[in-house]
Amino acid sequence: MGIYSNSSSFDGNKTVIERRYSDFEKLHKNLLKDFNEEIEDVTFPKKYLTGNFTEEMINERKLAFRDYLGFLYSMKCVRRSKKFIDFLIRPEMEEAYGCLRGGQYTKALEILVQVVALQEKLTKHSPVLIVPTLCAVVVCHKDLENPASAYEYGEKALLRLQMHGGHRYYVPLLETMITLAYELGKDFLSLQEKLEESKAKRDQIKMFTLKELAVREYIQ
Repeated sequence: MGIYSNSSSFDGNKTVIERRYSDFEKLHKNLLKDFNEEIEDVTFPKKYLTGNFTEEMINERKLAFRDYLGFLYSMKCVRRSKKFIDFLIRPEMEEAYGCLRGGQYTKALEILVQVVALQEKLTKHSPVLIVPTLCAVVVCHKDLENPASAYEYGEKALLRLQMHGGHRYYVPLLETMITLAYELGKDFLSLQEKLEESKAKRDQIKMFTLKELAVREYIQ
């Protein structure tokens, strides 16, 4: 069965994903288990019985699924559900992290940057959820010797961790940011103070590095 590419307009910005018809069917069945009352009036696009798809039919299906995803996204309870978020980003995330673990940082970065744009829209209710992805981008940029870009994404991650000093990524991210700041000639004293303050509040347990944390994400 072919793959259907669907453009979805969330908050005025276009996002393109590629999923099979069977993937959409599985999503709909899973969402019905949790939100039957909320989505009972949402029309699920029908499957054509004939196999010879014309370009017109393919475009028609793309539009149908775009509208379908738009309806789902408009519902707060669905939009924030793990099942919906996983459907939109998990395949790409698994591929990206597989590339990262394999040292294919350029390919991983290409995928992660695209996912970040969509994930930001899906995690507005809980911005901390995007921290692992932002940190994976930091790791890729750092290993590709792009310290300025790594630092930029690290700042975005730290911003989302302001109220989450106990988060597992907080200390490893601070350590990485201090290294990057020193390399870039930026002020790292405030980062050092935050690091020492955070470590003083924690038990003396082994801490993973940022890269060690990243390679553990999305392992089946």
